[in-house]
Amino acid sequence: MNDLFAVVMLLGIYSLLSASFFVAMDAVDVAFTEAAVGAGISTLLMLVVITMTGRKENTKRHKPFLALIVVIFTGGLLLYGTFDIPHFGSADSPIHNHVTPRYINDSINEIGIPNIVTSVLASYRAFDTFGEVVVIFTAGIGIMALLSVAHHSEDNHKIAAVNDSMHERYLVIRIVSKILIPFILLFALYVQFHGDFGPGGGFQAGVIFAAGIILYSMLFGLSITRKVISQPFIQIISAVGVLLYGSVGLVSLLQGGNFFDYNVLLTDPVAGQHLGILLIELGVGCTVTSVMIMIFFNFAERRELQQHNNIHNKDLES
Repeated sequence: MNDLFAVVMLLGIYSLLSASFFVAMDAVDVAFTEAAVGAGISTLLMLVVITMTGRKENTKRHKPFLALIVVIFTGGLLLYGTFDIPHFGSADSPIHNHVTPRYINDSINEIGIPNIVTSVLASYRAFDTFGEVVVIFTAGIGIMALLSVAHHSEDNHKIAAVNDSMHERYLVIRIVSKILIPFILLFALYVQFHGDFGPGGGFQAGVIFAAGIILYSMLFGLSITRKVISQPFIQIISAVGVLLYGSVGLVSLLQGGNFFDYNVLLTDPVAGQHLGILLIELGVGCTVTSVMIMIFFNFAERRELQQHNNIHNKDLES
């Protein structure tokens, strides 16, 4: 078990170093994402999963040959598709001759925001980003369908007592976290609404905000966190974020423009771009935050189920 914890920490350190490499190459937005997702939320989720892992391997193994065939077939199609991709670093690649110069030279006049990365992701490639948000939402629904468990109210107070006694032993960490968590959430809001002018956006802000909530839950217990943020509320917010994003595209169609054409949202095209990017980034932030919290809640609830079974077994033995 200690070896697994060491591996997870090394992976987190590697992600943090990778983020520093991206900063050195002036890819600050990519570095931001790597630090928030790779070194932040992924490390927390892997630590939670390790706490659920037993010391002995389950001897019963499921062999889904059909799923293996589907994965191999899909992987083969993806590899086949890479044959038409231009070679890495090729000077004749269309992205170097047409796409990138257009973004660099015309984005400030067409979109009106200094951060070209946000212009590309939230305006030029808004439909692709919408697909990414739908994938994140689908992943959260899948995790919830696979890992959701029924609550055992009769033993919740016993589990909470065990968790509270464990958390009270780390008084210094709890006090420091109480000071840091508000600043973490405030920084997430800054990243959310400042992505037009600097590194950041809905993806990074959502992960940072979720990391603050997860840190609170890990320190003060899941039962206390449920009193602050309920699971049904998080599920609703995850759907609202996707609907808000898609609604911007529908409004653009109803106004006579193309799907996700923000120019038609207001009389001033540049102001319409600002409004559209603000709304879809807010949708991204809501979905990413809620899905990350949903995933953590479901993993943590599985751990609670294990604790419930242990308490039940002890009661039967006594």
